[in-house]
Amino acid sequence: MIVEGVVALCMFIQGELKEHRIQPAMSDCLKGKRVAERDKTDSIDYKCGKVKAELESNIDGSQTIKKIIED
Repeated sequence: MIVEGVVALCMFIQGELKEHRIQPAMSDCLKGKRVAERDKTDSIDYKCGKVKAELESNIDGSQTIKKIIED
């Protein structure tokens, strides 16, 4: 288990966290948020932020967020 501070783009549906993705930098996160919000509905919100997260390695060597520990 790896715990690390990362920038994450989070998707909330009706106030509940449904999905999160690691972003290389805050500017990349904000760009992704703008793109996602073009097609969003009223019940979906996107937020960028620095979070402490439990990470796991994928088979290709990339990392994904397994669980956000604190935001």
